[in-house]
Amino acid sequence: MTSPEEQLDVEDGPKDEVQSNNVPNYGNSQGTSRSAPNSTMLAQVEEKMRRKLQFFFMNPIEKWQAKRKFPYKFVVQVIKIVLVTLQLCLFAHNRYNHVNYTWDNRITFSHLFLLGWDSTREINAYPPGAGPLAVYKVDEFYNSLDYAYSGYSNLTNAIGPYSYNDENNIKPDPEFCQYYYKKGIINGFNESYEFNAEIEYNCVNFTNVDAKGFKSKQYLKDVGLEVDFSALVRAELKFPLKTINFRAAGPITPPDCFRFDVSIIFDNEDHDGQMSLYLEAEPHKLTCKGDKTYVTDNKIDQILRSILNILVILICSISLILCSRAIYRAQLLKGITCAFFRRAYNKELSFDGRLEFLNIWYIMIIVNDILIIMGSAMKEQIERNQFTYDEWNVCSLFLGIGNLLVWFGVLRYLGFFKTYNVVILTLKTAAPKIFRFSCCALLLYAGFTFCGWLVLGPYHMKFRSLATTSECLFSLINGDDMFATFSIMSKKSPMLWWFSRVYLYSFISLYIYVVLSLFISVIMDAYDTIKQYYREGFPKNDLQQFIGETSFEEVSSGLYRSQSSSSLNTTMSSFFCCNFYRRAYSKINGGQSNVNLL
Repeated sequence: MTSPEEQLDVEDGPKDEVQSNNVPNYGNSQGTSRSAPNSTMLAQVEEKMRRKLQFFFMNPIEKWQAKRKFPYKFVVQVIKIVLVTLQLCLFAHNRYNHVNYTWDNRITFSHLFLLGWDSTREINAYPPGAGPLAVYKVDEFYNSLDYAYSGYSNLTNAIGPYSYNDENNIKPDPEFCQYYYKKGIINGFNESYEFNAEIEYNCVNFTNVDAKGFKSKQYLKDVGLEVDFSALVRAELKFPLKTINFRAAGPITPPDCFRFDVSIIFDNEDHDGQMSLYLEAEPHKLTCKGDKTYVTDNKIDQILRSILNILVILICSISLILCSRAIYRAQLLKGITCAFFRRAYNKELSFDGRLEFLNIWYIMIIVNDILIIMGSAMKEQIERNQFTYDEWNVCSLFLGIGNLLVWFGVLRYLGFFKTYNVVILTLKTAAPKIFRFSCCALLLYAGFTFCGWLVLGPYHMKFRSLATTSECLFSLINGDDMFATFSIMSKKSPMLWWFSRVYLYSFISLYIYVVLSLFISVIMDAYDTIKQYYREGFPKNDLQQFIGETSFEEVSSGLYRSQSSSSLNTTMSSFFCCNFYRRAYSKINGGQSNVNLL
């Protein structure tokens, strides 16, 4: 029950009338004209409705004390956290080994098949230590093809255990394809051209060619395929290779077998005289045949991982069903509560009161359950069947975000304790102000971003695209790499050099000294408000006023273990002369136990 001094004024309702049971009169115009039996009946309905709502909004510990109802949803979440985290750790280890292995093989292929490749290009340095690998002359283009074909023909020179994609290890023919405009003739001497933007392609195999004397220029000419560089958009040399990874082998795991689809790409889309040269290697897992000295049918590791995946999918499915059912029943109870307020007090339940029945934590749990189920199913397919590099990334995205939300959900249970609930309440209180403040700050940020991209883009490597410009400005807000941003600016245009100084000084001063300070003050203001609420009491909406406070003695007294459900059905039906409430209430009640929500 709530004491009168704890109750807040309710809009559109009398502020000076208190019922005999210390519940405010929510604008009931019929209250003074009711007969004594009706008033008694209303008091019984109010008491039973209040008790049901009090039990509904209890946390699992209080529900256990009130009705000795086992908190199965809480236990499901704890088990899910353990299983999902174990699954993520194992998958993260395997994914790191896989990505690192495929990347190292790509570096190896670059050394074997790319003319001009050196070790300085293997590390992403800032600022870049070398320019892009590219060809600028016709002879360089054909020499690059000759070098790649020579490396492909002499795999025995490679340290890595690479083989051809053939059961007898006979070299298959590599395939050369060119993509070009249907017509692209340039006559620069008289500023004329012939152009058709439709892209066509043709391919040819390098067949029956001696690796030592192979000349791609002459070979393409002999087969009637000439390369028109003025119309060429892209050229590719493609071939597959097989290899086996012994490092993946362990006490219960066999080695992994791979096929790499290697593509050497000449990118001429810009038609600026610089044809970029790079290599791609798409991995595919193959089924290893093993040998006589190794356990060829070792399935222990796969079985254990499959069991873990199935358990995760099962526990997440249970969690999904329970939380979905809880949300559905909460909405049914909200409908009954709204009808009760409408009939008993002749008013609608407030918007804030309705929001009390929407549990955001349940929605977040449902989202992470869906993500983890999808990620676990994809993980099972990856570990069983052929896969590509992108499938690993998509799977890790599902599992990573799902696990992130799972651990965020732990905050819900910490929120049951007053000391740990400060962060959640502060974020909840500050969220509207932060949103309004961010809208204004983002407008200023967008203006600086577009201006910097337009003016400084051609002269500063950090402003060459809209994305890099935004990343650069966000880094400056956090005090990262300020001097480098100033010093990298090209001095080709003195006017723009001075503009860059004014631009950077004004942006840094505005955002670090003004915007960030205001942002922190918004958070601190919400924190101070929460501290004041802890001292003086939190404001209550009409639903919270109706429910009142529940003491520890009431929860532990056994009051909520009484068979009040059927009596509430009968009382509401007889008082309101309508069976709808009894039917709807019985849906969410189903005996006493079914309202035991997390």
